[in-house]
Formats: sequence, C-alpha cells, structure tokens
Amino acid sequence: MKTEWDYTTLANAYLQRPDYSDNAINAMLSIAEVKPGDKFCDVGAGVAHLTLMLAQRRMDIIAVEPNDAMRENGIIRTKTYNNVRWHEGSGENTGQTDNQFNMVTFGSSFNVCNRPLALREAARILKPRGAFSCLWNHRDLDDPIQSAIEAIIKNKVNGYSYGTRRENPKELIEDSGLFDSVVHIDAQIKHNQAILDCVEAWRSHATLKRQAGDHFLPIINEIEEYLLGLGVDEIKIPYSTNIWIARLK
Repeated sequence: MKTEWDYTTLANAYLQRPDYSDNAINAMLSIAEVKPGDKFCDVGAGVAHLTLMLAQRRMDIIAVEPNDAMRENGIIRTKTYNNVRWHEGSGENTGQTDNQFNMVTFGSSFNVCNRPLALREAARILKPRGAFSCLWNHRDLDDPIQSAIEAIIKNKVNGYSYGTRRENPKELIEDSGLFDSVVHIDAQIKHNQAILDCVEAWRSHATLKRQAGDHFLPIINEIEEYLLGLGVDEIKIPYSTNIWIARLK
C-alpha cells in the first residue's frame, strides 16, 4: 500500500528502535480498563514494537501496517504468538469492520497519518466506549550525548523540526468531538544500546531523512563518528514514553 511516508528502506533499521516503557503501557491498559483477550487494533504497527508488548499481555491483536517491508519484519517478530494477525491497511483506512475493537492504538504512527481522518476511522472500528491511544518515545534532548547529536543535525539541516510527533495531540483529539477528555501518561525510561545499534536506529529516522535529503547519510556518518569517539561499547539513552488516551463518547 502506497503512503506519503515510504518506510521500505528504513524497515530493517527500525528493528533497533527502543521499546516503550512497561510502566507506561501498563498504565495505558489500566486507564482503558481492558483485560487479556480483549480486541486491539494496533495501527501503523511497523516492526511490532508495541504489538509485541500487547501480545505479551495476552491481548487479541489485529496489527495493521501499510508498508510491506515493515509488515514482513513484524510478522517474523510475532510468529510465535497466535493472538496476533497482520493486515495491510493505514490509519485512514484500516480495512476493519465497524464496532469490533476494545482499543485502537497508534504506536509512533499517528503523526504520519491524516490525523482527523485517522480519528474518525478509529471511532468507526471501536466498540461503544472503546479507547483510542497514540504514543511515542521522546529522547531527552537535554542529555549531553543527545544534545551533541542534535547539534550535528541542526548544523546540516536549517530549521530542523520533529513535527507533530513532539506536539501534544490533546486538543486535536478532543476537538474531533468523538472522544472524551484525554489522559496523558509520561514515563521515564533508559535504554542501554550498543553504539552500532544506536547508529543503525538513526538510519530508521524518517523525519530526519525527509528533511535532510542529500545530507542524510553524511549526518548519519557524523553521528557514528561522534558515538565511536566516545570510546565505549554502549550508551544509556534516556527516553520518556508519552501516551495520550481517550475513550469513545
């Protein structure tokens, strides 16, 4: 399925992206009042980072992903789970029937959708009073290593912006008229990551690739040179898992 953002060349690098905070995911499920066996639609499931966390908690999951390469990786990673099924679809058109899910999740994918259309689609496929959530991992840009990486990027990309992935979607969700008040979850987490895996994760950064153009590979190379120059095998990367969750009216 063709979408505005093509992740085909980034799919393998996406395997090195960090997982979400367990505490944040548990809080999300508690607020949504879901239980093992409830039906989930994980939209923009990618290589299954969120899908796996839901599968481990014994939810019944339809993982929807438009990109063939991403979906292939996700299928491989979840092959031992009989509670996960994969479908081609997008946030705006999941291909799922009306009123069937207890919860619809967008793990690091809501920002690459037409968000008003994606909200309407989520509302369509949710059961009455079902829950919607969107979530992202945000790096702590005040961390010295992350601050140095930001300087490398901004030296080559004038006006670099993380776009809607770092915006608060609360007003957008509530203004849709489809959902009740939004609850925000913010949980800190640190990921240990090998230097070369960290560099590989940067190769999956679609927002950077989109804005950097021909400067993308030189930026990745400079990030790699900087990280290798630290003289360590791995680094601790501080993140906050941010989740916004609301119940269908």
